[in-house]
Amino acid sequence: MTTRPGGPDAVNTEAWHAYGDHHLRRGTVLPELERFDWGHRDTGPGAEILGELAGRRVLDLGCGPARHAAHLVRAYGASVDAVDSSPTQHERALARYGSLPGLRLIRADAVEHLGTAQPYDVVYSVNAVPYIDPRRLLPALAAALRPGGTLCFTVLHTNSLGEGPSSVVESRPEILRLAGGGEVAVRMWVLTPGLWTDLLGEHGLRVEGIDVLDAPEEGNHASYRIFRATRPVRVSSRPRGSRPPVPHAAIGVGAILYGPRGLLLGRHRRGTWELPGGTVEPGESLAETVVRELREETGIEARPTDVRLLGTLLDDVEGVVRMTVAARVTAWRGEPSDQPDERVGDWRWFALDRLPENMFVCSAQGLTAWRPDLPIDHTPAHFTPYAG
Repeated sequence: MTTRPGGPDAVNTEAWHAYGDHHLRRGTVLPELERFDWGHRDTGPGAEILGELAGRRVLDLGCGPARHAAHLVRAYGASVDAVDSSPTQHERALARYGSLPGLRLIRADAVEHLGTAQPYDVVYSVNAVPYIDPRRLLPALAAALRPGGTLCFTVLHTNSLGEGPSSVVESRPEILRLAGGGEVAVRMWVLTPGLWTDLLGEHGLRVEGIDVLDAPEEGNHASYRIFRATRPVRVSSRPRGSRPPVPHAAIGVGAILYGPRGLLLGRHRRGTWELPGGTVEPGESLAETVVRELREETGIEARPTDVRLLGTLLDDVEGVVRMTVAARVTAWRGEPSDQPDERVGDWRWFALDRLPENMFVCSAQGLTAWRPDLPIDHTPAHFTPYAG
């Protein structure tokens, strides 16, 4: 793992090494789990939220001494890869479970392992996810989870002092207290459930439920959230709002830019992910509208001759006929960037097999007109392809 000196990765790498070394020297032996827990003993759900485990590829991310992984192997007949980057935590796990059939103990950086492993059916993490920058971890997690796979993990919501989560994707200092005295400083991403949900959705992971896990001790304000998510086989779409389009704005275009880095999508201020595009202005050709909207929304330049019109999509929104023309842009110049006063921004390139959740319906319709094999769900539309 490459770490930036003084950055959160470096701080946490040193902290978990010190944590494991403390327990090695102390000879700490934790009891075997009688029931799978997510951080507080005998509280909250158990392993049942992981679904069926027998015969499936399972990953324990940030396994520590690997008690949870060993429990799943013994109690459920699972085959588990247990990954941790700390050499001392890995040493603890090897000493105890190194010969357990069905358990593979791996010392590796989480993101690097996810980038090289075959896809998993189930990935879980007990309190390790908040120690890794989600902007680094979540793309790798999404790529390593097969479509239809399950992801479950715990994150800190409120610490023991009662300090709550942040709505900004930044790490903050927290303290790990050591058995027998002493403490270790770490950096953690303690984010609101809404922000975690948005971050997961950006990488094509759908949150199915969030469980509250409070500390059982009186006076301890620590509270965790257990996220249950899936990588859906099909991507969802939704309207931006509940009101129909105004009649004069019912004709629009959607520009499909797809290249080596993927498909270009931006996020509307109302939360949907969508193609560059917009409404046709009086006197414009459809190709001219694509070029203008692309420039106004992203700063990218194209020519009308670079635009290939694919066809017309017709649907009905509360009695208003909406017409969208899907267009493939075959060549362009420049890099996408947020533009002043535009409602869509945060432009990103997405792999076609990792499209984000909550696509705007019109964009979803246009993309499946271009590539009918894309796993995107949307309301039906009549598509009339153009010749040539």
